[in-house]
Amino acid sequence: MIDERTQAESEFVRQLLELPPGDELLDLACGHGRLSNRLAAMGCRVTGLDSSATFLRHARADAAELGVEVAYVDGDMRELPWQERFDAVLNWFTAFGYFSDAGNRRVLSEVHRALRPGGRFAMELNNIVELLPRYRAHVVHEVGDDMMIDHHRMDPLTMRSIVERVVRGGQVRRIPYAVRMFTAPELRDWLHQSGFTDVSFRGEDGEALNAGHSRMIALATRV
Repeated sequence: MIDERTQAESEFVRQLLELPPGDELLDLACGHGRLSNRLAAMGCRVTGLDSSATFLRHARADAAELGVEVAYVDGDMRELPWQERFDAVLNWFTAFGYFSDAGNRRVLSEVHRALRPGGRFAMELNNIVELLPRYRAHVVHEVGDDMMIDHHRMDPLTMRSIVERVVRGGQVRRIPYAVRMFTAPELRDWLHQSGFTDVSFRGEDGEALNAGHSRMIALATRV
């Protein structure tokens, strides 16, 4: 059964990118295929790329259960194997910003190269203006006897949120990671420098971005 939130979000993405049936879409850092498989069910020809073999196994299993075809690829978004292939590229739910600045810029250049002229790119990230006032050093998630604790630290010199995630579920695991945070003007500059035009920003409701939105959606077009 498809949950209503995923279905609504998939339809939102389809409208945002103006995807008619038959358009070729790359879901970059597709995770377990939550959006890829639903967009394929709407008639898009979808390719999903992720570096996690575990996520890709889940994505393929979900596609089989839904009866849709998606080309899932194990790969690095800094080295895309396509040129002028896609009508649109999707990068959703803070799936950008985990490399060095040079590496992150390389991702944008690779997306630009993978898009056909006139192709559209959508990125969905944290809206740092809304996030900072409620940024917390510790966030605890509990599900039954399992617990996940995120220890956060914002580095103002690099604008990275540095996190150590401690997971307790039978055994304790410590998972460090960091994600780059962006303001809209900075990300606009990066997109322009990568060759994109018509860069605009919206919130999670599709309206023009404001300080109250928790999510920031960047939309850009390849010349």
